[in-house]
Amino acid sequence: MSRYLVTGAAGFIGWKVAELLVGRGDEVVGIDNMNDAYDVRLKEWRLGTLRERSGLTFESADIEDRGALDAAVSRLGPFDGILNLAARAGVRQSVENPWVYLSTNATGTLNLLDCCVRYEIPKFVLASTSSLYGRDNPRPYSETANTDRPLSPYAASKKAAEAMAHTYHYLHDVDVTVLRFFTVYGPAGRPDMSLFRFVQWIREGRPVTVYGDGRQERDFTYVEDVARGTIAALRPIGYDIINLGSDTPIVLADAIALVEQYTGMQASIRNVPRHPADVEATWANIEKARLLLEWEPATTFEQGVRRLVEWYEENREWTRDIVTGT
Repeated sequence: MSRYLVTGAAGFIGWKVAELLVGRGDEVVGIDNMNDAYDVRLKEWRLGTLRERSGLTFESADIEDRGALDAAVSRLGPFDGILNLAARAGVRQSVENPWVYLSTNATGTLNLLDCCVRYEIPKFVLASTSSLYGRDNPRPYSETANTDRPLSPYAASKKAAEAMAHTYHYLHDVDVTVLRFFTVYGPAGRPDMSLFRFVQWIREGRPVTVYGDGRQERDFTYVEDVARGTIAALRPIGYDIINLGSDTPIVLADAIALVEQYTGMQASIRNVPRHPADVEATWANIEKARLLLEWEPATTFEQGVRRLVEWYEENREWTRDIVTGT
């Protein structure tokens, strides 16, 4: 049995990672600052499901607060590894407030890496993003592609976190795995993500806002598949960057059609201009994940969307009121 610190434990991916870790018998200390970047009811729902399980300790803490974080790690350890899934995520929101993205994603990561050194924690897993690939790299995106031209403050902040993680590996021999996630979706997902929005808007008969013509493609990846890959990344690697994606890009219009099918309702589409920070398409090359992590996705897009719709229906009393923007 191992003991891990999972940051962002009430967040979408952190919640599922913590759930799978305790499910296999590990001890998990989860921390989260429970901020209101989106409706806190989603975080409380996820945390409520975790509290039902033995093997989990939860503490409210902010990775940006170096002193408080250090004290928490000292008191709650020792740990065999840190999985840093706490982040400010989202491309468009980062354009509005880049400062909080840099503080959480870059400085927060630095604080955690420093804890690895101070408390001799040998393993660090960093959640990063496919947004780093920008718009000029050939698809499918491989980990060796150029990521020097991020299109959003979100991507830039994750680039900074990756660079700092490499520095700590080089200087202090921290074993680091950086995971670049591709458009994660599923039950209890973030309400700023397209699939949550599509399900809510279509089910509630609201206009469906589509940026551009709807022909853009996304490598949608189911949350449980991503969580399995994140846990697989705990193995000793040295330092490496690994994509976690589905390797099956989906046209946005086709995703909307699938939601229509599972909700039994028709979408009322409202097209608006494409945001300059968005890219036309994403597609993950996952050969390295197959080779180094012995991982590949197990959930089809159809299965994942159906589970999302079913979860939404089961919780519709409150999910219909979640603010998803326009």
